[in-house]
Amino acid sequence: MSLLDSADEVDTSLPATTTGNRRRFSAPRLRGEGTEARRAWQQTYVRRIVAGDLVLALVAAWFGRLQPETGPLADNGTPWTLLVLPVVWVAAMTLARTYEQRFLWVGPEEFRRVFSAAVLLLAAVGTVSWAFKLELARSFVVVALPLATALTLLHRYLERVWVHRQRAHGRYQQTAILVGHRNGTAELHAQLERQARHGLRVIGVCLPRAGDGAEDVVFDGLPILGDFSEIVDVVRRYEVDTVAVLPSPELDGAALRRLGWELETTEAELLLAPAVTEVAGPRVGIRPVNGLPLLHLERPEFRGIRRVTKDVFDRSAAFLAVVVLLPVLVGLALAVKLTSRGPVLFKHERIGRAGTPFHVYKFRSMVPDADAKMAELMAQNEGNDVQFKMKRDPRVTSIGRVMRRYSLDELPQLFNVLGGTMSLVGPRPHVTREVEQYGFDMRRRLLVKPGITGLWQVSGRSNLSWDDSVRIDVRYVENWSLTFDLMILTKTVGAVVRGSGAY
Repeated sequence: MSLLDSADEVDTSLPATTTGNRRRFSAPRLRGEGTEARRAWQQTYVRRIVAGDLVLALVAAWFGRLQPETGPLADNGTPWTLLVLPVVWVAAMTLARTYEQRFLWVGPEEFRRVFSAAVLLLAAVGTVSWAFKLELARSFVVVALPLATALTLLHRYLERVWVHRQRAHGRYQQTAILVGHRNGTAELHAQLERQARHGLRVIGVCLPRAGDGAEDVVFDGLPILGDFSEIVDVVRRYEVDTVAVLPSPELDGAALRRLGWELETTEAELLLAPAVTEVAGPRVGIRPVNGLPLLHLERPEFRGIRRVTKDVFDRSAAFLAVVVLLPVLVGLALAVKLTSRGPVLFKHERIGRAGTPFHVYKFRSMVPDADAKMAELMAQNEGNDVQFKMKRDPRVTSIGRVMRRYSLDELPQLFNVLGGTMSLVGPRPHVTREVEQYGFDMRRRLLVKPGITGLWQVSGRSNLSWDDSVRIDVRYVENWSLTFDLMILTKTVGAVVRGSGAY
């Protein structure tokens, strides 16, 4: 049984205990389960991945043999590709360490390693063929290997989606404790609560010993299990799977090294949370300086060849989308014109890159005098502290409600992308009133073009608080890349279909 299959498996009572002059609550105990039991599913998952790679490579090899082949090794009666490719494929995946659990379930590293292994295998096949003058069947190189790559990536993605869904329902979780000062642990706890797909269930915290002898019991809804000197004892007592340590002056290099040595006697993993939590892996690297491993933070790129590549991709994709969606655009324009009086398009001033004003275009989804009626509705605001939103806004027309539900009113912004004032992916453009309320962090979003879609849209949209919106926009600006944009575009399809937060 998984960690949270049944509420009866968890002792949710928090009996008070006393250590020294500090009073604490005990963490929820997991009856009949320890670290080994909670991690048992991981081996099954890895075996399923390996079996899938074998089967899919076999399918790719079989499909490749169906193509016309020439050459001495094309097919001389022995279906050699059916025998060789699955074995070679799994061997390449093993050498690329794609089966290591630290690369599975979360993050892009698993997919990057699969793709890199496939490219190296293709290069190795070409090199061996040239060196030994082997005329390999073209179908093996042109069809079988690329097909095996695509099927493997798809299979691993579907397996990951399945795991994330299980974790969203409380299964396949790992217990964790947070170690650090109050502000840092509260922020990390909030992020872990928002990202259930990571599978970390926080059961308590370890905070520095209070100097005033105060009897702390619970912090941020979590039981205080001990101080920094009791971390290993807490891990053993509750069979903790993961210890997440935040930057603290008490846990300097020597203390942190000793903590790592002591945790080696347990089953717990040690995670170190960097002070810069919104910066993704590609910008963070370890660089040795005089024998010391220092964390190097690369500058975000806001100009240069990557920016030019993004602009070219945006405009090319927007032009293609306009051509393909032209019948839909015409149909929506007619629907707006025939169902309510007023113009078809709604033009509104927004603030773009570098604080430059521009006009954003949308299909009109409200009555013509919607802006004049906004002051009357401010008391019914259901949005966050800065943005005005209403789930049942009386200004929205009947056809407008349908368009908003599926974000069809945003389609004319493709012309903004063609004009260069917007991007396909980026922070949503805000009005002047909202920009005037920006804090220092939020002004980072003005370093990039606003987008039709973005991390905000695939993370909850209007259901997010202002603080969450700030955090998400800053994360995108700090870590943007073409790959990141493609991932967001893919997730946008699901967000539009679900309509979560769209009103």
